[in-house]
Amino acid sequence: MPEEIRVHVVDKGRTNLYLRYVDPITGKHVTKSAGTSNEAEARKAAGSWETELRNGLYKSPSKVTWSEFRERYESEVLPGLSEGSWGKIFATFNDIETHTPVDRLMSLTSERISLWQQKLRSAGQAETTIKSKSAHLKAAFNWAKDIGMIFEVPKIRMPKRAKNSKVMKGRPITSEEFERMIQNVHKVVGKDRADSWKHLLRGLWWSGLRITEAMTLTWDAHGMRVELSGKYPMLSIPAESQKSHKDEMLPVAPEFAEMLLSTPEDQRTGFVFNPQRKHSIERFKCPREAGRTIRLIGQKANVKVDEFTRKGEAVVKYATAHDLRRAFGTRWAHRVMPVDLQKLMRHETIETTMKFYVNQHVDDIASRLYAALNPTGDTLGDTPKKSTSEESSEEEKTA
Repeated sequence: MPEEIRVHVVDKGRTNLYLRYVDPITGKHVTKSAGTSNEAEARKAAGSWETELRNGLYKSPSKVTWSEFRERYESEVLPGLSEGSWGKIFATFNDIETHTPVDRLMSLTSERISLWQQKLRSAGQAETTIKSKSAHLKAAFNWAKDIGMIFEVPKIRMPKRAKNSKVMKGRPITSEEFERMIQNVHKVVGKDRADSWKHLLRGLWWSGLRITEAMTLTWDAHGMRVELSGKYPMLSIPAESQKSHKDEMLPVAPEFAEMLLSTPEDQRTGFVFNPQRKHSIERFKCPREAGRTIRLIGQKANVKVDEFTRKGEAVVKYATAHDLRRAFGTRWAHRVMPVDLQKLMRHETIETTMKFYVNQHVDDIASRLYAALNPTGDTLGDTPKKSTSEESSEEEKTA
């Protein structure tokens, strides 16, 4: 970059000071946070950035390519995120390159992003999926602006769920359907491997764990692990293993605690669940592969959780690992307060718990209200009341 570039420290009246220079190519101001309110530290940061600019280590925002942006984001930002976020970000970037490829990052305008969202919709992706990918793209753009790769973040409209669309993509499966899945396990994985898969299915059913959590749960290694040193079995969850990004010790449902304690002490080592491959004693390592196998088991058991039309064709969705989690949440929604259910489900916010579970059972709540008011079972309470003589006659017959 040319020698005339000068980086100045700017006070905008906010918590941190800012660094600013004039791009000699476009004539526009380029600004980013100094990351400190200390003027001496800010001047030092300004000097470092100025050196980078003059030595050609920085590229004008107008010339940054999409591939350069993606490479830097994946190498500098992704290592600090949970593994679950990696796949979502990769999918988001891949969809950009598939549906609306661009050469330069600044070419990905609001109009192009809106077109990209529409193409995802036409490809059959759910509104919730499109909203999630849009949020990941917006976060990536905010980072790019913070480090000076773009001048401004394009406006990204977040899709809203249609009024008549369902909150859940599937549904909670019943106990009878779960037993059908157990009975059909051997038809998918073979008799020799069936027990290892039944153990995983029962674990998902009793614990409410996500498939990624179940596949990484250990007895003694770093990461999400079982903790048996206290009065009750718990899960010790490090920040990198959950959405809230917080270290936590969480309780487990009594049925899952009983399942864990039934494991002999000399076997409490390594992974808690070890589903085996069909033609090998090797353990499944990829949660996605394990999830696909569970979906095949649901299909073999003919457990349908949704039916809809996509592009004029009928689509049937069979039970997945997440439908086992939904069943767990639904069972416990009747038993505990929402704040306790939030802990059991490991939801980041109570709003998620309320939306997916607590508010889904108004008919059941109404039924219990009527039952409490009128134990005879008359839902409207309009059955004629028995006379005193009739009641006395019945009491004599009982006696």
